[in-house]
Amino acid sequence: MRRVAPDDRTPVIVGCGEAVDRPAALSHALDPIGLMALAARRADADAGGGLLHRVDRLDVVNLVSWRYADPPGELAARLGIAPPSRSYAAIGGETPTKLLHEAALAIARGEAQVALVAGGEAQHSVARAQKENADLPWPPFAHDAPARVERATYLHPLAIALGASMPVSVYPFYEMASAHAWGQTPANAQAESAELWARYAVVAADNPSSWLRRRYTADDIARMTADNRLIAWPYTKLMVANPMVNQGAAVIVTSLAVAQAAGIDPAAMIHPIGGAAADEPRDYLARDGYAASPAQDAVLTRLRALNDGLPFDAVELYSCFPCVPKMARRTLGLGPDVVPTVAGGLTFFGAPLNDYMLHATAAMVRRLRSDGGTGLLYGQGEFVTKHHALALSAGRPDRALDQDYSVAGDANKRRGVVPPTVMPANGAATLETATILYRRDGTVGHGVVILRTGDGARTMAAVAPDDRATLAAIVDPDRHPVGRCGTITAGDRAFWAIDRGLNG
Repeated sequence: MRRVAPDDRTPVIVGCGEAVDRPAALSHALDPIGLMALAARRADADAGGGLLHRVDRLDVVNLVSWRYADPPGELAARLGIAPPSRSYAAIGGETPTKLLHEAALAIARGEAQVALVAGGEAQHSVARAQKENADLPWPPFAHDAPARVERATYLHPLAIALGASMPVSVYPFYEMASAHAWGQTPANAQAESAELWARYAVVAADNPSSWLRRRYTADDIARMTADNRLIAWPYTKLMVANPMVNQGAAVIVTSLAVAQAAGIDPAAMIHPIGGAAADEPRDYLARDGYAASPAQDAVLTRLRALNDGLPFDAVELYSCFPCVPKMARRTLGLGPDVVPTVAGGLTFFGAPLNDYMLHATAAMVRRLRSDGGTGLLYGQGEFVTKHHALALSAGRPDRALDQDYSVAGDANKRRGVVPPTVMPANGAATLETATILYRRDGTVGHGVVILRTGDGARTMAAVAPDDRATLAAIVDPDRHPVGRCGTITAGDRAFWAIDRGLNG
């Protein structure tokens, strides 16, 4: 066994805890901070006990289901600790991975000795209380605190006006464009999504912290039923993240010296190898295309290099919508039969909004402790916008963590020309990618198309719910409508209709 120097700052993950709350009565429901506190105590127990009171860095994942004036301060008070460094993260599914990475780097720099990262959501209880018109036994809702969800003012006004300003209405653009670029038919792409999601479901079914512990089949996931309606073409309800959960998670990171002094078994210590991060332009209309993400490619290419080009023994590929892990597994060189998760995915494990990757970290730590090897945690946020990945190992790495983990330069080199975005005007335009938004009763709300004009500019328009020909082209199982010609009719709302005469 390697002797540890008294000042050895090598960061190690030593404790993970999770909490799932299914209260019989709302009077016993845990609030999000309560879920975090329970998970933090379990993480401390997992580390052998005694580290929680030594926490000097506390990072809290942004939460949505309830509003507190000071979430880190509230959590610290409930835990009876007073860490001098406290932060409350920005919104984004990648933030738990970023916070863990930053905590490890702070420990390596000697700026912290014991770091706690925690997150929790109780959206299921909140929705139930609203439905039952009941009060929750929680701290008063802090109406004066900053808004829970940032308004997407950075998006182009066209996207907002057309109702394409939420993740569920944007990720389908990547789904269609990427599948077309890979030479898949829509039916092939949908089958890949369903089969991939079924593998997430298998893992979730065996995870005691999962919200939905059922082994859904690919047919269950793809088949459209009253309980599995279309949300946004081509995604069914069982292909999208499920935020109606009550879940919390916490992870403790410390130095090798502190861990050894605390008597922690070296086999329980998991080592961060390194990570990478990069972003796309926040306005998704200001990107070079939708068949791939240069930022995702740069991040995952860097992670492959950190693992010496070898496959990771276990991976967690972020799974808010199928296009994300489908693109990721291709960049990583993984086959279609990959098991893409250790936790179970945001549909079946559950999607405690920004917090899922903290649960994935707990699952990855358990996997590496039992099986050894290396693991990849890949999270992303917004609209295929923010990407952060972290590699973990059961064994100590032979190199120190790189303090500069940005691969923005590589992402920029991978980008093609970004077309200008213009307001729609009467005339011809070809389809770049598309989706259809559905009402809760399963009927068509309207279609949304991203288009290219004759001079190569980009614009957007709606497809009328009674335009059967254009809607049929979008949902054609044998042929993507990418590149097909049509006509924009401008007005208070611009509509695009496919030109059947020119498209055959």
